[in-house]
Formats: sequence, structure tokens, C-alpha cells
Amino acid sequence: MWFKRWLVEGYTIHQLAQESGHSVSTIRRIIEHWLQQPAPGPHPSLVQCVSAIIDGTFIKRRKGILAVMNAVDHTMLYGAYNVSEQPRDLGALFHHLAERRLSLHYATVDGNPALSQALQRQWPALVLQRCLVHIQRQGLSWCRRTPKRTDAKHLRKMFLDVTTIHSVSDRDKFLHRVQVWEQIHGIRIAATPEHGYIFSDLKRARSMLLAALPNMFHYLDNPLIANSTNALEGYFSRLKQRYRQHRGLAPRHRSAYFQWYLSLCTH
Repeated sequence: MWFKRWLVEGYTIHQLAQESGHSVSTIRRIIEHWLQQPAPGPHPSLVQCVSAIIDGTFIKRRKGILAVMNAVDHTMLYGAYNVSEQPRDLGALFHHLAERRLSLHYATVDGNPALSQALQRQWPALVLQRCLVHIQRQGLSWCRRTPKRTDAKHLRKMFLDVTTIHSVSDRDKFLHRVQVWEQIHGIRIAATPEHGYIFSDLKRARSMLLAALPNMFHYLDNPLIANSTNALEGYFSRLKQRYRQHRGLAPRHRSAYFQWYLSLCTH
């Protein structure tokens, strides 16, 4: 009980000591004891899940967490700390989940190619949905807040509208706008040898949008598919907030802390 309140609810050791009537040293020993125990395994709903949100976040430098969340009810299915984004490590992780009877049909991901490739190697028929918020965020960054070029202004407006597409009709109008923009501006941009950093970013924004288009709108045909990774990013935000409340956590306990959090805090 006290361990869970410290871990999930963010209580400090001194707050728990005051509330429980135990000494600070006793509360420390309770927490130390549980951090030395293995966290429970993956959630049983792995078997029932067919649609997931998959994303990662960095905690300190290049050490991060990769997590798999059920796209339908937003329960945490699996999370691993200190995961590398190397294809071999990602492949091993997804193979481990497949052995535990996770059989994904749909997955919502960011634009990380190593992640997408590892997923499709494990589940070849998997439908990948690109996160619309990631597309919008990166596109707006490359187009700048107040672009001066006409082509960049129109492209920026399209990125602003990416997350407002809620129907097939909206999708068709958006695709038409992209087609018109590509005919007027995009082909010329691709053929221009200019290499200034602003123009290079405009080229990147165009290339990203065109590459993402085939996997941007699967959610319109299937309500099981999430159109963004927002639910998982919200989970990561809460996890980091709790972690910051325990600044004195010993480095040797960090891995156990995150594994216990991912296991006990399922939403």
C-alpha cells in the first residue's frame, strides 16, 4: 500500500511516514524491499488487443522507455526501460510480445522508420497509422511560425488542418489541396537545387507529408485505430512528473522504479 502510494501517487517518504505512523527509516526499507522485487509481467489483455499505440520517450540522455498501449481503452499493455531504438533491440522486444500472444492488426506510431520496420517484420499484415499530431508538429516546425514564402504559407496551413480531418469528405478535400499544392509548388521545390536552411526545411516538410499520406487516414475506416499517440504521450507526461518528485532515487533503482510504475499504473 505505502509503496504504491509512493510510486503512483507521488507521496514523499516523509509524507508517508507522517500518515502511516511509521518512522522514515521504516518507510525507506519498505520501498527498498519492493524495488528489489521483480515487477509483475505484462497485462493479460495482451491476448485481446488487436490495435495499439506504440511510442517511446527519453528519460535521461539516450535512456528511454518504449511502451505499448491498447488503442481502444488506453490501458498500458507493456513497457520497457532503457530500450535502444536499434532495429535488433526493437525486433527482440516485439518478438517477445508475440511469444506472449500479442497479435497486432493495427498500430499508431510516430515517424520513426526503425520502429515501423521492426513492427512490420514481426506482424507483416500490420496496418500502420501515422500519428497526425507528430506530422503536424514536425511540419509546422519546418515551415516556421511566420513563413514569408507563398508556398510555405500554404503548406503550413495544410499542416494546421491535419488534425481537423474527421470524415472521408474531409480527407478527400485535404488530399485535393495537397495535389493542387504539389502541382503548383511541390514539383518546382523538388527540382530546385537551392540549399539554404529555410528552403531545405521546406523540402523536408514536403517530403514528410508525401511519405506519410498513405498511412494518415486509416482511422477513418476503422474506429479501433487511434489517429494520434496523444494518449500515450499523456501517460509519459504523468510518469515523468512522478519521477521528478523522487529526485533522490538511487541510480541502481531507476530501472525497477519504471518497471513497477508501468506495471501498477495501467492508465
